[in-house]
Amino acid sequence: MILFTLIVAAGTGGELCVSRAMKVVGEARSFHPIEIVKVILRALRVPWMWLGVGMMAIAFFALLGALSLYNVSFVVPVTALSYVAGAFGGVTFLRERVSAQRWLGVLLVAIGVTLVFLGKS
Repeated sequence: MILFTLIVAAGTGGELCVSRAMKVVGEARSFHPIEIVKVILRALRVPWMWLGVGMMAIAFFALLGALSLYNVSFVVPVTALSYVAGAFGGVTFLRERVSAQRWLGVLLVAIGVTLVFLGKS
């Protein structure tokens, strides 16, 4: 259970931090290699990027641990809770607006994860 909590919390937290960093950095104006390098270098100067990458690394290693203990047919669906956490994190941390249709999708994912989790026993 600890591994799944780490996967969802650290993975989603990392994605939210990286998203916040990229909103500070902005988008590349073109796909020329020099422009891409400039965007990457700007991103590396934003603390949110480093926090996000660190959290995503924790989630990755927790995922490896979970895959060594459980079947992939159980691990992958349960980690879909990241979609639920991402929607709530986007609303609270990034101040995003989520439509009713997206909330319905989040609800369906949560129901699916619950069914997979209950089917484990």
